[in-house]
Formats: sequence, structure tokens, C-alpha cells
Amino acid sequence: MIKRFTLALTVVALVAGCSSGVKLDDVPVEDKNATSTMGGNTGANSGNTAQSGVAGVDLGQSGRDAAGPVGVSRIVYFDYDSYVIKPEFQSLIEAHSRFIKAGTNRKLMIEGHTDDRGGREYNLALGQKRAEAVRRSLALLGVQDSQMEAVSFGKEKPAVQGNSEDARAQNRRAELSYR
Repeated sequence: MIKRFTLALTVVALVAGCSSGVKLDDVPVEDKNATSTMGGNTGANSGNTAQSGVAGVDLGQSGRDAAGPVGVSRIVYFDYDSYVIKPEFQSLIEAHSRFIKAGTNRKLMIEGHTDDRGGREYNLALGQKRAEAVRRSLALLGVQDSQMEAVSFGKEKPAVQGNSEDARAQNRRAELSYR
């Protein structure tokens, strides 16, 4: 009898511990630009173009196309299952630190990536450690934390497809992009 009560109490405690306690508001969403078309020309070939109210983005002035140090790579490669920056990439990091410090409005996104081996969570954590290692190196060289952001993509955005060791080595990286 006591074992059943203890088991029931344990199950109730586990279920209560799994609840989030977050209330989801059921607020209806209204689409102010939605129009209903009954019959007629609907679909991809209707020929009607509607203004969405969304501003376009000039990709030439943002993301990976933004200016960086001339003639300097934007990729730091890592060994398998490691987030230690190799000595051969120290000059690359120093060049980027000089470039960032020369302009206070410059922002750097550091993206950590891994190869395809390992689970999703493990690779996201390893990618974050790689991005943070580069961020810490830049911070030690005087770059302000407010100018840098480190994110991980794990194995989700490979630079090279394939299972060869060369392809995997090219995917173990941290990419630097200016915003």
C-alpha cells in the first residue's frame, strides 16, 4: 500500500514538474492586409501583385558582403572535437581586431560550425564554444563586447557537403561576418 502511494506521489510530482507554468494567451491574430478572393484567378499564375508593406533589404550593404579587412580570411578552422584556436589563425584574429577597433560602429557576428558527426545538441554546444573562443580572443585584443556576437549553427549549415575528412575539416569552423 505504501509503495503504491509512493509511486503515485512520484508520478504526480513528475507531471507537476514537467508543466511550464506559462499561460498562453489566446489572442486572435488579425491580418489587416488579408483579402478574400472567391473563385476566379487564385494561385501562382493569377497575375495580381499586392503590396505587402515589407521594406526591401539591400543585401549588398549587410551580412557577409559588409566590408572587412582587405585580403584577410574570415574563417578560423578547428581540429576535430576541439575549440582551441590554432596558432596559425592568430594573425587573422589580430587583423580583425585592428579592423573592428578602427571603427566604433562596426559589429561582428561570429558563427560557430561543426562537422556532421555527433548529436544536434552536442554540435550546437561545440559550435558555440568555437564562436566564444574567437570572441574571447578578440576581447583580449581590446575589442568591445558590444561590437561582437557569438552564435552557433552546429552542423546545420555545412560549408561543404560530404562525409570525407576534407569536407568535414572545412565544416569545423568559425565564420566572421560584419554587420
